[in-house]
Amino acid sequence: MNSWKEKCIALRKQGHTLPEIIQMTGKPKSSVYGYIREIQLSPARLQGIRKASGERIRKFALARKGKSVRSFKQFEEWNMEKVSLVAHLLFDGGVYPDSGCTYNNRSRALIKHVEKCMHAVYDFEPTRYTNPLTGVSRISYHNVALAIYMKDKVRKLLQNIYSFSPNLKGEFVRAFFDDEGCIDYRPEKNRRSIRGYQKDIEILRLIQTLLKDLGVESRIVLPNEVIIVGKENLLRFKKEVNFSSGVYMNGNRSNSRWKKHTEKRELLKRAIQSFKS
Repeated sequence: MNSWKEKCIALRKQGHTLPEIIQMTGKPKSSVYGYIREIQLSPARLQGIRKASGERIRKFALARKGKSVRSFKQFEEWNMEKVSLVAHLLFDGGVYPDSGCTYNNRSRALIKHVEKCMHAVYDFEPTRYTNPLTGVSRISYHNVALAIYMKDKVRKLLQNIYSFSPNLKGEFVRAFFDDEGCIDYRPEKNRRSIRGYQKDIEILRLIQTLLKDLGVESRIVLPNEVIIVGKENLLRFKKEVNFSSGVYMNGNRSNSRWKKHTEKRELLKRAIQSFKS
């Protein structure tokens, strides 16, 4: 019996694993295995190997938690693009730390806008889906680390928006009314108002405060509505906020007054022009 074969057998009987013996002897796996395959490790040694393996897996999982091969750009400075992105994810989207970020809307203009804003942070394309029955489109970014980061950005935006510049406040309010708002323009009933809907009363109060900062008076109608009325308030809203281009009132609804897709900003313009001087 050659000396290195005896060494392999002795090492195995001491409780060493196949990889350990290969490393210690410098011999190929196929040769070492042939000498030690009939020599079983003790139950205590096997238990120790399983425990060590589990600890390595847990350590690796903790190190990987919240990380992704698809990295993204973090930011500290808020600008129009970043405010709009996070606001749209808040209002008509979703940030799910266990799966990713989504945004839903019927407006192709808003879908493209959110995609453009996201590209400033994340270079990868979203998954796209359009509901054939409702026409609502959804874009999804399946990145857990990105979602965890954006969840924190939503929190920080809601905390700090009060102290932002008028332009950034206006961008936040525009995102809200683009996603959640409409124009109630019925001159024959003397109705000219901008209305926004949100289940979270704290969000409604925030929007009301930001509108006031921009010189626009509004009122909250419980349980879920903020309303702007009056020519001066509508004029001020148009100047400081307005609706985005390409955002339409849905003309396909059974209760649609206009029976065709009409831009919200165009209806706002008509509502203002219809006031008697």
